[in-house]
Amino acid sequence: MWMFSLQRRYLHSSLCLMKKLKGKTPAEQRWLRRQLKDPYVKASQAQNFRCRSAFKLLEIDDKFRLLQPGYAVVDCGAAPGAWSQVAVQRVNSAVTDPELPRGMVVGIDLLNIPPLDGAHFLSSCDVTDPATHAKLLELLPHGKAHVILSDMAPNASGFREMDHERLITMCLSLIDLAEKILQPQGSLLCKYWDGILAHKLQETLSSVFSSVRTLKPDSSRKDSAERYFLARMFRRPVN
Repeated sequence: MWMFSLQRRYLHSSLCLMKKLKGKTPAEQRWLRRQLKDPYVKASQAQNFRCRSAFKLLEIDDKFRLLQPGYAVVDCGAAPGAWSQVAVQRVNSAVTDPELPRGMVVGIDLLNIPPLDGAHFLSSCDVTDPATHAKLLELLPHGKAHVILSDMAPNASGFREMDHERLITMCLSLIDLAEKILQPQGSLLCKYWDGILAHKLQETLSSVFSSVRTLKPDSSRKDSAERYFLARMFRRPVN
């Protein structure tokens, strides 16, 4: 019934997308056809999420209760803002429930992020830049976050091992960020692509977090090398 109602609701959108197939390369046509068949794409439209990735965070948070009302959250690689939408809901940063503590969501991306009620976005900012770190320290309550989220990824080069290495490097930079802004016992959720360096990232996370686990949400495409590390109970490294 759920699938039937979505198909009816978005028949017009599907027809429009089919028209877009004309003049596209074979790779672009494959991508468009996959979008047409993807129930999470349709569900994201139905629920006004900016993209299907929202369901990955929803699924993880439903299971692990990562985001709580009153929490301060930093969303790295936030564009177009779907994870920030979920975080705003879960931490109550738009004060949709005045009875609950008000949280805070700060999103960062090299790209422009359209405004979102309940979120503060740092567009055209590099998450590894000390200037960005300084802005975060000013914005966050007492300069600390409860959770760092990262669904960021490099632009695909077409070389799998190179892209894997670049994403692992990006994830490792989040540990430097955590040492500056993550409060004790805080959490980090980051996307990575499975490969030879994943073990190195897991070992590094385990050196500063008491719990590290690998996740593959149901909403993550089965043929994708995409995985997530959920690292919890942050402890500052001993110098």
